[in-house]
Amino acid sequence: MTAEPDGPEDRLRRFAKIWSRAIFPVTSTSLTRPEFEEQLLPLARRLSDTLRARNFEAVEGRTVGAALVAAHCTDPEALSRALDCVDAYLVLYCGEDGPQEALRTRSARIQHAMAAGYAQALRERTLAEQQAISQAALTARSAVAEALHDSEARFRAVFEGAAIGIGIADLDGNILQVNDALLRMFGGSEQSMRGRRVTEWTHAEDAPQIWRLYDELVRGEREHYHVEKAFYRPDGTALWTNLTVSLLRDADGEPQYQLALMEDTTERRLLNLRLRYEATHDALTGLPNRTLFFERLEKALAAGDGQRFGLCYLDLDGFKTINDSLGHAAGDRLLVEVADRLQSCATAPGEMVARLGGDEFVALTTGPNTEHEVDELAGRIMNALVTPISIDGRELTVRGSVGVVEGPAGERGAAEVLRSADITMYRAKSAGGNRFEMADPEADARAITRNGLTTALPAALDRGEFFIEYQPLVHLGDGSVRGAEALVRWLHPQHGVLGPDRFIPLAEHTGLIVPLGRWVLEQSVRQARTWQDRHSGAGPLRVNVNLSPCQLTHPGLVQDTVEILEREGLDASALCLEVTESALIGADDDLLKPLRRLAEMGVDIALDDFGTGYSNLANLRRLPVSILKLDRSFTQGMQQFPADPVDLKIVEGIVSLAHSLDLAVTVEGVETGAQAEQLRILGCDTAQGWYYARPGPPERLHELALVDATL
Repeated sequence: MTAEPDGPEDRLRRFAKIWSRAIFPVTSTSLTRPEFEEQLLPLARRLSDTLRARNFEAVEGRTVGAALVAAHCTDPEALSRALDCVDAYLVLYCGEDGPQEALRTRSARIQHAMAAGYAQALRERTLAEQQAISQAALTARSAVAEALHDSEARFRAVFEGAAIGIGIADLDGNILQVNDALLRMFGGSEQSMRGRRVTEWTHAEDAPQIWRLYDELVRGEREHYHVEKAFYRPDGTALWTNLTVSLLRDADGEPQYQLALMEDTTERRLLNLRLRYEATHDALTGLPNRTLFFERLEKALAAGDGQRFGLCYLDLDGFKTINDSLGHAAGDRLLVEVADRLQSCATAPGEMVARLGGDEFVALTTGPNTEHEVDELAGRIMNALVTPISIDGRELTVRGSVGVVEGPAGERGAAEVLRSADITMYRAKSAGGNRFEMADPEADARAITRNGLTTALPAALDRGEFFIEYQPLVHLGDGSVRGAEALVRWLHPQHGVLGPDRFIPLAEHTGLIVPLGRWVLEQSVRQARTWQDRHSGAGPLRVNVNLSPCQLTHPGLVQDTVEILEREGLDASALCLEVTESALIGADDDLLKPLRRLAEMGVDIALDDFGTGYSNLANLRRLPVSILKLDRSFTQGMQQFPADPVDLKIVEGIVSLAHSLDLAVTVEGVETGAQAEQLRILGCDTAQGWYYARPGPPERLHELALVDATL
């Protein structure tokens, strides 16, 4: 028998047990280890919920950090062990197979919040202790005149036994007394400490207000102040402290001494710096990550007048192929090498390089002259990728596409700038890659519109925003209407009526072309049936429906067509499916099989835009087509009289070839009577174009057909 897999609660308890074992040895508690584990279990549950929450709440992590202090986990080692445990096991036991990279990022943010909450709680606890010590010292000093011996003994006990550093100095800054805790913090002797003055303890990172507060205190203008301050130890290293300085007055209220209480926060500060670094830098490459980059970009965009920015957005071309063929480990080594090269490209002041994720990098330059600097930066980036990278004995050629945005600070937000760079980068990629392009506001607007249309497409089909117009197909011999081509339109709520060139490529890209194409086929077949019922002329009106390459490869094409024809009661001969020539170039038997089945049923197959591809005329014999639709580019020269003799010869040859293969010829784009007459003379069978009618509602075709029937 196989064991049942652990549930979420089991994994949560396992995480709590590991956590308790890690920090119990350094916790001052009377609880047993199992009891301590039960105390940690609700904290572990909060971390688990925060890890998997839809929106990150830093307050949850800070609450857990504060709870550790309340549980007496105040040993300097306790926080480090707790964070190491969260880093190693929280995602493993509480991630529930979510996206690992996102969960690791969320875990790092949780650790940072825990450290912040822990530090705040510990600080508040220390401040309370400091106040108690200060009060004890003040009480001891004020009682000197009444009970000198008792007060001195009490003060000495507090002074020597305190866990925080205490120092006493006169108002001139001469250090009079220091306790053992303070000596251990500084690593010096009592004699060396007593020989110094307070004003000598300056540090390069002192905030400007520190010494102003000190001067006010020794002048008797304030009773105390609290600051974060760094000191130099004798060995030159930095000691960071939470420093509280209080003024001690004599029995008459005159200032007499200054009392300093110091809490060593060096380890905590280093831990916070490490967590901050991990939260703002990419773990793989060491580059600044998206968080830090946005901070820098927002700062650059908020700069004053005269400042500008330049941004280069890089995406490696073909990186997925490297990952798929050589493995993710090789891909990671490639990214590290690319990061090193990019880092060497941005070494000037005001420049930085960051990794946004995956194979996407960004370089930023700021200053008053970024118009030229960003071009040079983009050039350096492209040059840095020229030399192949050696991975596992293979020389890999690295290519990249770069989108460049440059402009004055203060006009756009960070999200807008990055979106423009991303759009421009994809424009460079679509132009062949291995190049950089400058941002173009008009191109950005078009791309944003395309994205909006892509997003709106699925709902538009459900809301019935599409409709079909029909353009008549006219027989050149007798001028009768033989049918129409169905042309889908989109009545967009904001952009009005959109032609198929605006949304069909987007539908193909998203896969929506299959349900949209099926809807067009249903509506067109239903309309053809209506025409057939209402038209009693020489023959049934045929409807032509376009098929995209995506529909050709869809396994349900034949079955859907059969079901629609049978449901509407329309004969297969009244339907013509148009396929572009480019879609059938080099088509194998698997692709042609559904078309052959449809042709065998009686559905006409038209080869659309014939002549625009690299036509292999010999292939016409193997294609299951019955109609050639000649592209309008061949007949434009016939709009004027006399017609272009070259065009005449080409069309004459195509018509002759088609008829020899028992193929009918339809011509698109007929706009003049001269064209129509010339095409009739050349032997073309049917035509369509504005000379006859523009695309319109189905009722117009019915009216045209009735006119023909009366002639």
